Amino acid sequence: MSAVKRAALDALYAGTDDPWNFRTSDYERQKYDATIATLPASRLRHVLEVGCGNGELARRLAARCDDYTGVDAVDVALEAARRAVPQGNFVQSYLPCDLPEGDYDLLVLSEILYFLDAPGLSSLAVQIDSRWPAATVLCVTWLGPSGNPLEGDEALHLFGAATSRRTRCVRMEATYRIDLFASLTQKEPPCK
Repeated sequence: MSAVKRAALDALYAGTDDPWNFRTSDYERQKYDATIATLPASRLRHVLEVGCGNGELARRLAARCDDYTGVDAVDVALEAARRAVPQGNFVQSYLPCDLPEGDYDLLVLSEILYFLDAPGLSSLAVQIDSRWPAATVLCVTWLGPSGNPLEGDEALHLFGAATSRRTRCVRMEATYRIDLFASLTQKEPPCK
């Protein structure tokens, strides 16, 4: 089983910066609202969103934090994200990779885990645990067919098995779920 290749990611954005209709879909808007509702605090210092896509979730996250950093592999997506969040910091990287330096209190992994393979998921979890033990990790996972070698539940399970953080599902819908992975320095999982 291998990760989704960079060329496949670029192909998703061929001819559009919104291949999943993030800007116009009522479903996506509802999911973004649900994601924001599960943030572990009303205001955050610095958020890192891995797989920021065209910046639709980034706009909502940036409104709730002092500093926002987004990472994506695709140029077209990053250009759109920069327009959506001009005050944000954006980095082009293809996972697995070293994530950008920063004092993050929240890392967001929204519908990206199933783009990785098992070693990539393990590498990501270990990196987050070692570099940001005090941060909370928020995962949004698509539960339908991904068309990738890993499906959402399987990828979430592999990530969860590789991290030392406790997790709890904070929202379960028919098509997606939202999980919070506690800071390694907290005694209890984060809650609102």
